[in-house]
Order: sequence, then C-alpha cells, then structure tokens
Amino acid sequence: MDQISLNHEASAGDTHKQLVTSLPPEVVQCLENARFLHLATCTDNQPHVSLMNYTYIPSSQYSSAPVIVMTTNPSSKKTNNLVVNPNVSLLVHDWVSHRPPTQGRRMSGGSPGPEHRSSLASLLLNLNTSAISSISATINGTASLVARGSAEEDYYRGQHLENNTFDSEGGVAAGVFNGGPVQAAREDGGRECFVAGEEVRVILVHIKDIRTSDWKGSVKDWVLVPEGDAPGINGAR
Repeated sequence: MDQISLNHEASAGDTHKQLVTSLPPEVVQCLENARFLHLATCTDNQPHVSLMNYTYIPSSQYSSAPVIVMTTNPSSKKTNNLVVNPNVSLLVHDWVSHRPPTQGRRMSGGSPGPEHRSSLASLLLNLNTSAISSISATINGTASLVARGSAEEDYYRGQHLENNTFDSEGGVAAGVFNGGPVQAAREDGGRECFVAGEEVRVILVHIKDIRTSDWKGSVKDWVLVPEGDAPGINGAR
C-alpha cells in the first residue's frame, strides 16, 4: 500500500492562510456534527485540556460573528485559566474512529485471543475512513465569561440547554467529562449540574482562526475577519 505523503510545509507554517468573513462550510459541518470538543487553556506555561459539551451559534443579537458556547463550574481550573489568559484553542472533529484489533495485543488484564466477529461487524468496524470521516478542526480564539444574570447569559444558556438535552447515559458521560458529580448527572440528565445550575458560568469563545486537517494529511488555514476586511479577487474590495 502506497504511503500518503503529509503536507509538511502547510502543517508547519502559515503560507496558505485565507482571510474569510464566515466559517468555511466544512468547518460548520464539523461543528454541527460533533458532540464534544477539547478545550485547551493555559497559564504559567501549564496547559490544561478539558472535554466539553458545546453549542455552535452562527450569529445572534449579541454577536454577528459565530461563537461557541460552553458552561463550566466557576471554580474549575479551566475557568481560572481563561480569566487569567483568555486565549484558548479548541479541537473538534467528526471522525468516527475505531482502533482495529492487533494480533497478539493484550487487552487490559487479559491475554491475547482470537477475534470472533461476523462479516457484517468486520465490515462496519473497518469502513474506509474516507467514507465516514471529514476533518479535524483546531479553532483558536478568545474566551470570556458572560456577565452573570444578564439577558445575554440567559440567551446563551438557553441555546446551550436546548442543544444539550442529555438522556441518562449522556448525563453520566457529561459528569465524567466535566469532572462533576456523576450521581447528580444521572438524576437530571446533566442539565442542572452542567448547564442550568445557578452557579454554572457561561463561556463564550470568539473565533479568530481555524486550521483543518483530514485523514490524508491535507492542511488548510483560515483567519476570520469582519465583513469588509477580507480582500476580494486580485486584492480588490
């Protein structure tokens, strides 16, 4: 099988950045398809990554530009980090990933054994990634806590709550990902713990730039700019 060569130049530099006034369709599709993202914050050169539920909002009365909404415990590490350093990075992807069985690989606490799968199961587990995978998007931006008790907070919280109506299974997952009490998540599907609680703060991320990559190693860069700031054809506005 031929090896797929990675685009090292594009991956290492910014030579292919494009100025855009709206998110590319493939990025929007990725944000709409995925359920979770990884939120990276940093203070004192100490990075911290959290797995988060999120809501993508293309525009609203509070922002003509697209934003990403999350909620957090006010005393969490990510909250403390973004208050000190609002620069954040998000990783979101809609890949359907599966780690194929490796001959002789020991599972945790077990011994290697033969794989017994039906032909249909094998087919589903080994689907060509190009057929079910799209892109991975790294999104850089600035995060802020929406003013507590404001109409803006009510709006974004409502949108986030509507977009994340967990069932009991999803609630347990939310408890694990957000570091909250799992039992409470079981009782209300995670809504009270992670979105609707009075102490929960709403995080708003304004997008600055995006880098996408696909399973072939192709990399693209975009910078989001306000309407009228992006050059047109041959530099004409």
